[in-house]
Amino acid sequence: MTVDALLVLSFGGPEGPADVMPFLERVTAGRGVPAERLAEVAEHYYHFGGVSPINAANRSLVDAVRAELTARGLDLPVYWGNRNWHPFVADTVATMTADGVRRALVFVTSAYSSYSSCRQYQEDLAAARAQVGEPAPELLRLRQYFDHPGFIEPQRDAVREAVAAIAAERRASTRMVFTAHSIPQVMAARSGPGGGAYVQQLEVAAGLVATAAPELQWRLAYQSRSGSPSVPWLEPAIVDHLGELAAEGVTDVVVVPVGFVSDHLEVRWDLDVEAAAAAEQLGFRMRRTPTPGPDPRFAAMVRELVEERLDPTRARRALSTLGPAHDVCPLDCCPAPSRPGR
Repeated sequence: MTVDALLVLSFGGPEGPADVMPFLERVTAGRGVPAERLAEVAEHYYHFGGVSPINAANRSLVDAVRAELTARGLDLPVYWGNRNWHPFVADTVATMTADGVRRALVFVTSAYSSYSSCRQYQEDLAAARAQVGEPAPELLRLRQYFDHPGFIEPQRDAVREAVAAIAAERRASTRMVFTAHSIPQVMAARSGPGGGAYVQQLEVAAGLVATAAPELQWRLAYQSRSGSPSVPWLEPAIVDHLGELAAEGVTDVVVVPVGFVSDHLEVRWDLDVEAAAAAEQLGFRMRRTPTPGPDPRFAAMVRELVEERLDPTRARRALSTLGPAHDVCPLDCCPAPSRPGR
């Protein structure tokens, strides 16, 4: 296969206080989210100066991937576009078109199957191509990577480091909690080709990372719920689970945000602020491991995904029997949920 470029596609985030409310209004458009809820979430961004960490993370990732491709002799320009803030993906695709790109591979900064984390990004690409018109390049999404060594191994090392910092006499009362973005239960049930893939993939990834500390019991919990209280979402919430652990006499908790690529705002707020405050109030020590995005092995993974797509004979690495994931999703995979309450 011949391609002309690589596009890194992400969620996007505000770059300053004036961006926060327009960004949130775009993210929640059509979902019936009350204004008071938007104002509440806006305060999370203002806590960090109105700047989402996801933008700096994506710029660093693009630079690292460019270096990886160059080091392997792959002459592919790397572009960056977002779903919800500048640079919007439609603007990036317009730039790619003007630059003469006819076919590009697409790396999405989301490792799991669900409507919001997979299919919606493909809808974003289709909408961007439609907006640009006939000259727009063909855009081919790279496969998912929830069980790829480049995603798992940095998290294993982070767990080892966190556990090593815990006094030996407290290890027996230490637990590990993996977190991911909560989504509506109906969306989770309809994720993947056969349904239920979102939770299944998360549990597989968590299990792979947990091998770094086999002596610790672990549980998958969820964070960042944003929908209507009347709609069932995946549980338990991380703060609720911390309360359960405190009641069991736990002294230390290692929190691993396995559902995320970078330390974006939801990781920084939901875990580093809210969960950390809950842990302190409950009287135990909490350590949150870093996400894998900044690790050189993650950028190397992106380069591997490009290479395997260019060369079908190349080995496709995966650490579980679920992988390697398919390149092209079935038409009925991860259908869009009904609104409101997505």
